[in-house]
Amino acid sequence: MTAAAPRPVVIGVDGSASASAAVRLAAHEAARRGCPLRVVHAFIWPLLRVPLGPSPLGPPEGGLRAQADRIVADAITDAHAAAPDVPVTGEVVEGAPAAVLLRESRRAELVVIGSRGLGGFAGLVLGSVATQVAEYAHCPVLVARGEEHAGGPVVVGVDGSEHATLALDFAWEQAARRATDLVVVHAWRSPGLRVRATAPPPSPDRTAEAEGEKLLATLVADARRRHPEVPVTERLLPGPPAKALLAAAETAQLIVVGARGLGGFAGMLLGSVSQAVVRHAPCPVAIVRPRATASEPAES
Repeated sequence: MTAAAPRPVVIGVDGSASASAAVRLAAHEAARRGCPLRVVHAFIWPLLRVPLGPSPLGPPEGGLRAQADRIVADAITDAHAAAPDVPVTGEVVEGAPAAVLLRESRRAELVVIGSRGLGGFAGLVLGSVATQVAEYAHCPVLVARGEEHAGGPVVVGVDGSEHATLALDFAWEQAARRATDLVVVHAWRSPGLRVRATAPPPSPDRTAEAEGEKLLATLVADARRRHPEVPVTERLLPGPPAKALLAAAETAQLIVVGARGLGGFAGMLLGSVSQAVVRHAPCPVAIVRPRATASEPAES
């Protein structure tokens, strides 16, 4: 029986500097995973019914379609330069950028995106396409931000939720592939910071801290049995989770977060902690959620 072909790492490109950095990140990630790389450029202009070919007064190599082909060709060249042994294919796909990448995410091992594209405004730290893909993708998403600090650890935040447990597994595999350390962060808050009780129990801070210690030890012990080769550091930090994660990741190669934690509301696809980390991280960020199944309806 023939083995199934590996899922590709998918990278969305638009010719921006952010997308160019994401191409290199995606190529390295495909090399680590032993996956092919698929370069995709979303071509929205046919939907707007504008001329796609060269202008009668311009050069024959002009026009929107030729420009789209060049964006993909340049990205493929950059990918080969970053990871020569990775098989790379590219395609111009008709549709809006977010919709195209969300469809691609159903068949992808990972989707890689730049934090901002050509349509980004100067004041934005995360573009609208990146935000939509991070919120709705059907596979893990890697956002190219900041700098991959060579030799730095992989940092992951945990809170005991299903998404955080998936994030921990993802982070452990990343640390193993990168032959680096893993830092597992759990942030705890005093109950007194959230609820004013009329008769608080003794030492609420210590109770919350002890519960955090127990949770962190349990999660790390379970993961360590599966990946004993990865050096791991446990960090139990007081305060807001996003602040704790960002502080722990100042020299990291990668931050990994679950799409939603225990505090997430049912209607939120990307939790407040994940949003804050993606917007302010000093290095690339991976957002992990349960993978879509074949029985789930596809986006239109």
